[in-house]
Amino acid sequence: MGVSGVGKSTIASSLAARIDAQFIEADDYHSSENRTAMEQGNPLDDKMRLPWLLSLCSAAETARDGGHVVMACSALKRQYRDLFRTHIGHVQFVYLHACREAIARRMSERSGHFMPLSLLDTQIAVLEPPTSDEGVIAIDVTAPKSEIENEVEESARKILCLET
Repeated sequence: MGVSGVGKSTIASSLAARIDAQFIEADDYHSSENRTAMEQGNPLDDKMRLPWLLSLCSAAETARDGGHVVMACSALKRQYRDLFRTHIGHVQFVYLHACREAIARRMSERSGHFMPLSLLDTQIAVLEPPTSDEGVIAIDVTAPKSEIENEVEESARKILCLET
């Protein structure tokens, strides 16, 4: 979880491959209306996000029948994370974060993504960083990618009781 540009998709897809889990890219579940709004620089509100979040819950529940699932999803607000906890059950969030400047640099270097850099400040404003009672693993993504991938994998293996 985290704002756009922190590497959610990259880290989550890597983790899924490393632990033989199914990967869900939350961006693939946005409605065409939501995607168009974001492409035009318009932030989503809770009303626009709710159907998307519920479709993710359904996708995760279905995928979980085949084993472990790793999802890349912003989950910016606690109420969104609580929705996942309620509908999916056992969920472990990994909060990827960095300073605004580092994230903006990453976003400006990527191509082909529908989320414009202009929405970064909106996402940061909406973000409710996880609190200690949520049991979220927080990782600063300014470290080298391999270190981040290894740290996330190590945490996941401990939580899931998987052998290394």
